[in-house]
Amino acid sequence: MRYFLEIAYNGKNYCGWQKQPDENTVQQEIERFLSKVLQQEINTMGAGRTDAGVHARQMFLHFDISEAITITNFLYRANSFLPSDISVLNIYKVNDDDHARFNAIAREYKYYVSIEKDPFSIASAYQINNTPNLKLMNEAASSLLDYTNFQCFSKVKTGVHTFNCKVTKAAWTAKDGKLIFTISADRFLRNMVRAIVGTLLEVGSGKITIAEFHDIIKSKDRGAAGTSVPAHGLYLTKIIYPETVSLIPIKTL
Repeated sequence: MRYFLEIAYNGKNYCGWQKQPDENTVQQEIERFLSKVLQQEINTMGAGRTDAGVHARQMFLHFDISEAITITNFLYRANSFLPSDISVLNIYKVNDDDHARFNAIAREYKYYVSIEKDPFSIASAYQINNTPNLKLMNEAASSLLDYTNFQCFSKVKTGVHTFNCKVTKAAWTAKDGKLIFTISADRFLRNMVRAIVGTLLEVGSGKITIAEFHDIIKSKDRGAAGTSVPAHGLYLTKIIYPETVSLIPIKTL
């Protein structure tokens, strides 16, 4: 039987989502809990792979188990067992072939930039000392929808077979002394969002022009793009599945 878990986490204390030797990761914490409470070794598959320090307001994962879960107050037990920076939001019984990663059709990230000195958002937003040109950044951001190859924003050493992504939304908004960049796509490359944000901030500060932004994308050269912004301002905020994946929470658990 297959289940989906919907979780959220603060990534500050973790070396990303994916388990790795001698490192503390979110996936390891989740699997440790599931294996203990279900009394069998549980392996999980996440909908994506957030990097070290990146947060998730919504992440899905799936796992398989031989028999239906009948544990009373499963969600309560999960959140009592797990560290305070990881929360289980919902559990879903799904079809055996539903896949948390491969069935996802879109993912959304938000990046937070503070343009005011704010001691309360030091760990949750990237603080800068200037106010960039929001209009120019939005003009550049909208052009991302015209491209498919984003090699220039990807980590150089990565095992992907293609650098193509279909971006469906990319826009900046301003609220309460912060600039918020929202981007949606069918998939993302490693470091892609942080590199895009860093390059867009260079557009907003006048370091590069809109035309040069286009040239950077066309170059497929990571060295041509801007510096990646810090991880602590990045949040995975939404994962979308087709209607064929029925995500109805199991209230009895």
